[in-house]
Amino acid sequence: MIQFQYIRASTQKTAIETTAKDATAMFIAGGTNLVDLMKRGITTPQKLVDINNLPLKNIDASTGRIRIGALALNSAVAENKLVLDRQPLLAQALNAGASAQLRNMATVGGNMMQRTRCPYFYDTAMPCNKREPGSGCGALEGFNRMHAIFGFSDKCIAVNPSDMNVALVALDATVHIAGPKGNRTVPFINFHRLPGDLPQKDNNLEKGELITAVEIADNPFNKHVHYLKIRDRASYAFALVSVAAALHLDGNTIKGVRLAMGGVAHKPWRLTEAEKALVGKTVSEGTFRQAAEIAMQGAKGFKYNSFKLKMGPNAIVEALKTAAGIV
Repeated sequence: MIQFQYIRASTQKTAIETTAKDATAMFIAGGTNLVDLMKRGITTPQKLVDINNLPLKNIDASTGRIRIGALALNSAVAENKLVLDRQPLLAQALNAGASAQLRNMATVGGNMMQRTRCPYFYDTAMPCNKREPGSGCGALEGFNRMHAIFGFSDKCIAVNPSDMNVALVALDATVHIAGPKGNRTVPFINFHRLPGDLPQKDNNLEKGELITAVEIADNPFNKHVHYLKIRDRASYAFALVSVAAALHLDGNTIKGVRLAMGGVAHKPWRLTEAEKALVGKTVSEGTFRQAAEIAMQGAKGFKYNSFKLKMGPNAIVEALKTAAGIV
């Protein structure tokens, strides 16, 4: 690991100013992903700005919404009564992520910012446009079992590794950001990027900008929800395919639905067309399977991950059945 300067910020203004004016500076909170990247020589900041003293850990309920500070720990959010009562899908997704030890260190903002676990990104001897733009994508013709089936480009087929992000995109969360030019909000669905020609850019944050909070508006999706994560082992493994499913039911009629997938794209993948197809329909496995077919339109597999083309729709059906209580 390279030598670096360590600064503990006492105010949000200081943290932002310090990072904005130094191209080599980065924020650090839990460090559960950043430190790994530094150890491997993938990320080489010469200055780390510790933001843990900033007052961004609260989880509060205001009128019509829950606000979660960017420094709230994943474990604290998953166990919070407000979240469990109002947004249980988020709690389920958080508990499916990483290990208990990591959830006790990882923050909400850091979870949003974590980088792909593509082995070609982590191996500095291999080509990776995300790590070294213009070097190529080793995964395209390599071992691409964990990689994307939606939204990829010829520059990158990596996937977003977060479980939390899948739930937040399904719940129409909003990201609050502070930066050198002031404050702004971004719909969560627009926070992360597809790779396109710039796979090195995971999200739409600008230099010096700091995530301060995530907000989720109150909604009727607090009962019939399920987060399904299919992985190689029961714990501490990234998703082959995951599905966040939430239903608003009137008897057996679907009045509203939220659906998103993880492990399938460079960003958490919202299934808006499948949602539209389900509204007004009656709960049944057949109805869910029709929606799953719609959700998978445009998906394309590679040599080692074509199994996701079958696993994906089956996972959607399973998640919806569990959410509806018909399993």
